[in-house]
This record gives sequence, structure tokens and C-alpha cells, in this order.
Amino acid sequence: MHPAKMIAGAGSSTLEGKTIVLGVTGSIAAVRSVELARSLLRRGANVIPVMSPAATQILHPDAMHYACGEEVITRITGEVEHVKYCGMSGEGDLLLVAPATANTVSKIACGIDDTSVTTFATTAIGSGKPVLVVPAMHEAMYNHPRVIENIKRLKAMGVFLMEPVIREGAAKIAEDEDVVLEVERILGSHTLDGKRILITSGATSERIDPIRIITNRASGRTGVEIALEAYRRGASVTIIHTVKRDLHGIKEIIVESAEEMTRAVLQEASHADVLISAAAISDFTVDKTDRKIRSDTPKTLRLKPVPKLLEMVRMEYPDQKIIGFKAETNVTHQELIARARESMERYGLAAVIANDVGSGGIGEETNKIHIIRKEKISSFTGRKDMLAREIINTVEEILN
Repeated sequence: MHPAKMIAGAGSSTLEGKTIVLGVTGSIAAVRSVELARSLLRRGANVIPVMSPAATQILHPDAMHYACGEEVITRITGEVEHVKYCGMSGEGDLLLVAPATANTVSKIACGIDDTSVTTFATTAIGSGKPVLVVPAMHEAMYNHPRVIENIKRLKAMGVFLMEPVIREGAAKIAEDEDVVLEVERILGSHTLDGKRILITSGATSERIDPIRIITNRASGRTGVEIALEAYRRGASVTIIHTVKRDLHGIKEIIVESAEEMTRAVLQEASHADVLISAAAISDFTVDKTDRKIRSDTPKTLRLKPVPKLLEMVRMEYPDQKIIGFKAETNVTHQELIARARESMERYGLAAVIANDVGSGGIGEETNKIHIIRKEKISSFTGRKDMLAREIINTVEEILN
């Protein structure tokens, strides 16, 4: 086994069993292809590197061989590599062209195959294989009318395209994690295609003065992982939280207080198939002042209860499917489950995710949760991305 294969699946198994043909063309962004290949490997994929002649002038083929643990294809031989991997019964599951130059984008759109990468693309498109193109070029080239037209042609042919990052006069290649996420979505289960998932995440905060706040300790990591997993499975995802994360393909609404979050949820819930209420929303607010409170002045804060978000949603949308979260500290398992069931009954929840944060979980990479439904209780311990999969499995059961 090539040493590169030792990291296969080290990050997750989202691409386990998938073969991705990675086409590299002659952009300076080709130097990013090594780490992109490694990121795909860490999620379990087998990566077959294909390089155009121009790409080999920027990045040595040995670097891609090292990254993927597979021989690099730089020309088509009697092995008929383009058919072997991207033909109708080929071994490849997806052709990923990253980076794709203006030259390559236009050649693929026009069916010109004069490099190994464009030959793979012509074969993949003709075979109905999914193709994801990730452009990288100077901004002026990206704005060329014919390049714009050819990008539209590719989309019309069913080719997936990722928007570049426009910065410093260049249309720069998308971030690796965004490319990988889009690959996961294209090759995912598509079990949530057409479904709209609304998620609240993180901790809200209540202003005391222009500088100070009261808040909760929630990091928002679980909510983000839930959003990413729903996106992988084809859902249209909206997340309402307090810190913008620039999540690829996911609508983010940024709020601060419990009141702002409640207002945003009530507005978005009207077109959501399910609401996952994962945020640690403030239970109390205070009378705020517009001026900083002097530190040498005694001050008593009077906590005022905040209207419960789930109560407001249930009043406004009686039929809304809702998954709630119930966090307790240092209670028995029986008490935790009992309190979760109380919430389920009070707000008419389809499921409750319960956990005891007194023993950990807040701000950590791992957690232990109990997924409670009327007919069953399931318990899981692991990384938050793994727990997100179980939560989205529950969403699928509820929606189906």
C-alpha cells in the first residue's frame, strides 16, 4: 500500500468507496491540488490524478503521485485511461477539475479535447458522469464575455461549477473545504433533495451596556455540523446563529439576542419542512444602558425572562415539525429523559436531543446525546460530525 493511503478515512467516511478523478490544469492554483487531494483521501475517497501538460510545468507529477498514492495520468495511452475511469461503465464516480483555467473551461464547453484533462471531461460528460469544475484565473479572464458564455454552456450541460473567490484582481480557486463539501453533496445520498431545513445554532447574548453582555457557553459547533450534514444530503439549509462562518451553499442569518433569533425563526419557519432548534437561547435578558457602566459603581442586574422560542413557533405554526434540544447538568439518566419528554409534550416536538453538559460537551469536539422520540430512545457518543449524521437520520425518518 502506498503511504498516502494511510490517511484514507482519517477525517470521516463521507466519501468512502468513491473514486474521484482529479483533473489539474495550468493555473498557479495547481499548487493547491496536493492538499485538495489529501482532503479527499481523508474522507475515504480514492483519488486518480490527471494533469494537463501546462499543469506539469507548475506542479511536478511526483507531487500528485505522492498526494494520491496513484500513478499520474499525463497523456492518454493504450490503457485508454479516459474510458477506464470516465466511460459509461468507468471506475470513476466523479470528475473534479480543480483548478480549471479559462482555456480548459472553454475547451470543455466546446467539446475540444486536446489534453488529458479535456479528454477525460468530454468522456465524462458524454457518459453522464458528474463533473465538477472549479475555476481559477485572472479576474479579467473570468469576466471575458466568451468565458462567461462557456460557463453558462457548461451549466446547461449539467456540469457543476463552483464560484471562484474574487480577490486581489484574481478569480481564485475556492477553498478546499468548500470543494470537498460540494463533492460530498454531489455524491451524497440525495435523501433530502427538495427539503428545506431551518437550524438555530450557538449562543445568543443579551446586552448589558455597549461593551458587556450575558450569554451561554455554547460554541455552535453541533449546529454547524448538522447544517453541513443536511447540505451533503441535498437539503436547502438555513442556519440562524450569531457568528458568520461563511458556510458554502448554506444561507446564514446573523442575530445577536434571543429576541432577534425568535424574530428570524418566525420569519423563516413559514417555508421550512423542519426546524432543528439547537441554539442555546438566552432564558433571561436585562434592562440595557446606552453608556458603559463604570467599573467602580455597584450595579445590580435584574434578570427578566425571555419568551420561549419554541412556544412562539408552536403558536404561529401549529403543524411545524420541530426537533428540540434539552441540555441539563449533573442529573440522572432517568431525570434527563423525563425532562426531555416534558419538553416534547409541552411543545409538540417530533424529537428531542438530550444531553448532560455537566460532564462535558460544550465547546468540545465530542459529545454524548440521546435522541428521544415517542416510540424509542437512541444514545450516541462521538465526534459532533458523527452525531450530526444521527440527528439528520432522525430528520429523514420524521420527513418520510
